[in-house]
Amino acid sequence: MNSEFVVEIASGDGRPGRQITSLLEMNRLFTAWVENVYHRRVHTETGAAPLGRWMTGGPFPVPAPADLAEAFRWSEYRTVSQTALVSLHGNRYQVDPLLSGQRVELVFDPFDLSFLRVRANGQDAGTALPHQISRHSHPKARPETPAELPRPTTGIDYLGLIDAAHTRTLADKVNYAAFATEPDPESRPEQ
Repeated sequence: MNSEFVVEIASGDGRPGRQITSLLEMNRLFTAWVENVYHRRVHTETGAAPLGRWMTGGPFPVPAPADLAEAFRWSEYRTVSQTALVSLHGNRYQVDPLLSGQRVELVFDPFDLSFLRVRANGQDAGTALPHQISRHSHPKARPETPAELPRPTTGIDYLGLIDAAHTRTLADKVNYAAFATEPDPESRPEQ
């Protein structure tokens, strides 16, 4: 989505595009592009425009922050040693001694290996306490990077066209402030 917007912005390396002079201008252009292009274009996978699809399905429930965090946790299985320790990527953790010899599931945030939940037979079995930590994030946890480079620009001020269309759309809406009139200064009562 944003590669279609970003490609239209001039870069410092001489690539053509619109020169953006402020964050305010960037936000205004992005809002215009989202409202006039992205929300109205038919999506190839859903066969519907995002705005139309949203309007027919709402209101949508918002997940609780704890449920959302849980949905993105990773897990790995380990066997608990006789000394009630488990290892995970060079780190060692103390677990409930009753789990010794059992295969358990360790559930964790891949960017923070200092806190692990333990599950035994699909049931919560408490927290794995850090015993020896040498790695603070999972070796496969990587920050997000763009999947592809932006496409070359067309040379047309696409964002300018979108901005003009958005401004026309906003102008067609009712401007209640225009109905308010300033009182005539001469008609005011003297004090």
